[in-house]
Amino acid sequence: MLEEVLRTLQPKDGGVYVDGTFGAGGYTRAILEAADCTVYAIDRDPEAYARAISMAKDFPGKLIPLHGCFGSIAELLETQNVTKLDGIVLDIGVSSIQLSTPERGFSFQKDGPLDMRMSKAGPSAADVVNTTDEEELARIIFTYGEERASRQIAKRIVAARAVAPIVTTLQLADVIHSVLPMHGGLRSDTATKTFQALRIHVNDELGELEKALQAGEALLQPEGRLVIVSFHSLEDWRVKNFFKERAGALGNNSRHLPAAPTGPKPTFILEKTNGLKASPEEIGRNTRSRSAHLRYGIRTSAPAWAGGVHA
Repeated sequence: MLEEVLRTLQPKDGGVYVDGTFGAGGYTRAILEAADCTVYAIDRDPEAYARAISMAKDFPGKLIPLHGCFGSIAELLETQNVTKLDGIVLDIGVSSIQLSTPERGFSFQKDGPLDMRMSKAGPSAADVVNTTDEEELARIIFTYGEERASRQIAKRIVAARAVAPIVTTLQLADVIHSVLPMHGGLRSDTATKTFQALRIHVNDELGELEKALQAGEALLQPEGRLVIVSFHSLEDWRVKNFFKERAGALGNNSRHLPAAPTGPKPTFILEKTNGLKASPEEIGRNTRSRSAHLRYGIRTSAPAWAGGVHA
């Protein structure tokens, strides 16, 4: 959703921006070409960070790569003595490059190690699958994958790993298919939700998102813009409710209950309460964009709210 991101971010000369999910660098390059500005490009993936360093040669002094999670925006910018921003863009989830690289273990389209670590550090998906107890495994699959067959899948995983460790993507996919067989007419593979759940858990994606939302509220100066592209309901629900809450749109509207107490002043203005979807032309070019949902908010001058995301 490059066109929509640029339209809502509105890069300006002299502005300071963060691309919190550099990936292949498409957003960063477009922002730098749209205005004479500075972009701090963040990515936890060492391969993406290396791409950012390479691209920085094309924009000397204007593109500053930072290696880390987007949830640590404030800490990463502190190392650069940056305390205020004009805009932040986040494209949540796994990148196309990660998905298309079997060695990274994000996809079961081709066999590869069951990894899924965006940072290439910490416990892998194989570690989770082979060491987590059945009840917790079912909780992860249900909570982050919204998979109704989570208990059956967890039970089958535990039985399979007792015979031999599950260490590749196709091994895990086969176990899931033994519970949810594939048949004609299905729009997506029955293993998709479980793989999504493991990826989100391994990378603490929802926790990083909530930290990034709070950091964005604190770092953006008045008129600054927070633009977020998400790809599934778990992310979009959090972004939607964060913006609605911070815009003062989650008040108590029931006539049967006491009026909600006056709270902090709104920190964001919402021009589009329903967000934006990809255009038919983009969906035609990239089917993955079909599930993309862009939401954005414009920062007011009100102080950032204390505490975390309440919605």
